[in-house]
Amino acid sequence: MEGKYKEIGEQIKKGALIIYPTDTVYGIGASIQSEKALIHLYQAKSRNFSSPLIALVDSVERISEIAYVDSKKELLEKLSQTFWPGGLTVILPAKDCVPKIMISGGNTVGVRIPNHETALEIIRAAGGILPTTSANISGEATPSSYQELSEAIKKKADIVIDGGICPVGEASTILDFTKDSLQILRLGAITKEEIEAVIGKI
Repeated sequence: MEGKYKEIGEQIKKGALIIYPTDTVYGIGASIQSEKALIHLYQAKSRNFSSPLIALVDSVERISEIAYVDSKKELLEKLSQTFWPGGLTVILPAKDCVPKIMISGGNTVGVRIPNHETALEIIRAAGGILPTTSANISGEATPSSYQELSEAIKKKADIVIDGGICPVGEASTILDFTKDSLQILRLGAITKEEIEAVIGKI
């Protein structure tokens, strides 16, 4: 399999779009190094450019390459020890190296480490950071299994990985670290109670 992942990584680096399974739902990703590929990803989904992509990463250490973590480092460490890899996305201040198209011209970036070996192998092969969003045409249901992927979205991707059913089957919970107090932007795989059990009331 190692050779296969290497080949997939090379294709992504050359601009290929990939549909692949994660722990939460199926994602569609493109190289962070290729603005052309990121534009292609938005077009493939018929996605509005005002909706940012999330960076799936292969390790906690990788996050500091694209985001500033210092101001909330202690909180982030507590959450990462409990929920990563897993279904928590955190929004952090983005570094200048993050393509503006990926973050809708803003100054924040969402990051997550998926709890899924195939996803992590693909992310590693692609360079450790893979801008991703759910693998559906905008407006369609979010696919939590290979069977739920629409033919329309599969036709738009260059690589489609059949990983069966996503073990969690629900989108990640999104937590915004960029305001004075933490805010939950989307409830998903992890509950508010689970988060508060780790870091106290939010």
